[in-house]
Amino acid sequence: MRKSLLLMAAACSVLVVLAGCEQIREQRRLDKEVRRLCAKDGGVKVYETVKLPPEEFDRYVNGRIPYKENAKESDPYYYALEMVYLKGGKTSGIEEAVMWRHNGKIIRRSDGKVLGESISYTRFGGDIPGPWHPSSFSCRDINKAPALETSVFVKENEK
Repeated sequence: MRKSLLLMAAACSVLVVLAGCEQIREQRRLDKEVRRLCAKDGGVKVYETVKLPPEEFDRYVNGRIPYKENAKESDPYYYALEMVYLKGGKTSGIEEAVMWRHNGKIIRRSDGKVLGESISYTRFGGDIPGPWHPSSFSCRDINKAPALETSVFVKENEK
């Protein structure tokens, strides 16, 4: 009896380890896919720059562009955000890896023109279950990449 319990415990341990290895393989596969997609179309793209007086420049560059849902008719620019889940979704458990495409756009209200957009990809979760926070991986490096706002809006020369 004792021997069979030990064998069952050993078999369960092997299954847990193998399941964890599969999760790690899936994480690595998704991280590789994030890198590939980021190289393909990730980053900041500017279609038109807008010169602003210093006070307006400071207002918009410091992250005060309203989201489309919160923008007033008087707001000349708004920020539109689109997240597309490429694997999993909002209801996925934290043990399941999810991957999404994040596309933020600055839009001029008067003509609906997209002035610039920022595209990034992220993998979240897929870790071996435990008391730790889920890991993530993204191509968006906030410290190195220029911000969308500072790429679209430029300060008028002060005279």
